[in-house]
Amino acid sequence: MNLPGKVGLALGSGSARGWAHIGVIKALTEAGIRVDYIAGTSIGAVVGAVYASGKIETLENVVRQFDWKQIVSFFDIVFPKSGLIDGNKVADFVRTHVAPGNIEDLGLPFRVISTDLETGSEVVIQEGDVIEAVRASISIPGIFTPVRKDGVILLDGGLVNPVPVSVVREMGADFVIAVDLNHDIVGKKGAGKNADFESDKPSSDSENGNNSTKKGWIRNALNGRVMSIDLPVLTQVKQWMAKDPTPSIFEVLVSSINIMETQITATRLKAEPPDLLIQPKLGHLKFLEFNRAEEAIAEGYRAMKSRINLFAEEGQGNAYP
Repeated sequence: MNLPGKVGLALGSGSARGWAHIGVIKALTEAGIRVDYIAGTSIGAVVGAVYASGKIETLENVVRQFDWKQIVSFFDIVFPKSGLIDGNKVADFVRTHVAPGNIEDLGLPFRVISTDLETGSEVVIQEGDVIEAVRASISIPGIFTPVRKDGVILLDGGLVNPVPVSVVREMGADFVIAVDLNHDIVGKKGAGKNADFESDKPSSDSENGNNSTKKGWIRNALNGRVMSIDLPVLTQVKQWMAKDPTPSIFEVLVSSINIMETQITATRLKAEPPDLLIQPKLGHLKFLEFNRAEEAIAEGYRAMKSRINLFAEEGQGNAYP
């Protein structure tokens, strides 16, 4: 399938829903669509960096094997001044799939979107250490500690540009394919109490059989880590968590970010529409359900495949489904 001119791929934010980007890329590859430029925000920056490194198939194989214990191991609760979780282990995971080096040395032109904490302006990182750039883009405010780069404190790019259509256009793309993972995450049934840190379906692996009916597996594991930290300043926090407050601090932060990014995404896509918009139906996936990669990848593939087929039948672009 041939698309007009240079093709740009804008991979949006979306936490665990971001594995859908792998399915999207898989469908594009099968259709023979060559991507010339790529930009990513948050989890989109993670997948985009791996794709630009030429290792997307390896990443797919790895994340399909994720279980909830591996997910929890990525999050070091350190309670620093500026975030609940240190993102170094996540950065280490990205490092295993992206060869050490700079963004400008990757196989594809690649940009990472982050946010300047002081000015609130969008920061497009196009050079320098790729791992540092990705780590900045995933720094969800209040949850992950921010990154200081060149004297600037950087946060999650989803605060300003959740689906970076404008960035790939500026890179030189004539035809932009955008992946929006935020369109159906607000207002879902069960989106209140414990919605983002709880699941009725933890890993189905046999080793976790005894936990198959346990609810709140990620939340409980994270809470357990907090309770194990022996710092006087956390005494009151531990008392609050022991009472299982509703909603928890995690849930308030995640729900707030979901609402914000949904609104920003809708506004920016209306002002800067892509030529082809992909919206996988993954609103039911929770914030940290990275163990449901199989489902996310399949839905990303389905959504991209259906749009490719429709585009081919119509013989012309239609930005919105």
